[in-house]
Amino acid sequence: MARGVMPVCGVDEAGRGPLAGPVVASAVILTHPDLAGRIPDGLNDSKALSQSARERLLNEIKSNCYVGIGISEPEEIDRVNILQASLIAMARAVQALPVRAGHALIDGNRQAVLPCPQTTIIKGDARSLSISAASIVAKVTRDRLMVEAERSYPGYGFAQHKGYPTKAHREIVAKIGPCPIHRRSFAPIRAYCEMINAAHR
Repeated sequence: MARGVMPVCGVDEAGRGPLAGPVVASAVILTHPDLAGRIPDGLNDSKALSQSARERLLNEIKSNCYVGIGISEPEEIDRVNILQASLIAMARAVQALPVRAGHALIDGNRQAVLPCPQTTIIKGDARSLSISAASIVAKVTRDRLMVEAERSYPGYGFAQHKGYPTKAHREIVAKIGPCPIHRRSFAPIRAYCEMINAAHR
């Protein structure tokens, strides 16, 4: 783990699998000498929590902990690939913390380029409270961005599926084509673009 180094931040991301929208990472420091708050009760992997529980915990985390957010937009995802974009977003999240982290606990098995030592933890969002907190912040932040995207690009259902490759999402892309926040390097979107390009040759 962090071998006694303080402060420790947990780092996680949300949005590796969707066909549209950014990948969002968060870094959270739960305990620090300058923090007068408490560790929120009920922290868990964001996927194991209801939306209402995630929203409540996000407010508690932001009120009681140090939080950093990092984002990689679709254009960057297409340029460097989703894995590298996720690691870049994680690095940005750690750098965005209001205090310097002494050690980072990273969900998964891939290291990012960070300004501090790090430990990767497979299934860390279920094993580390700070990673759990980061997973909640990343998930809720990204969901809110996708709700905003629905207002900018109505008709795609982003507020419902958040960009994930649901049947309804794939069908609307096949019908009207991708919008600017779709990831052109992802197979269903790439196939559509190639089909359109071939039709215009």
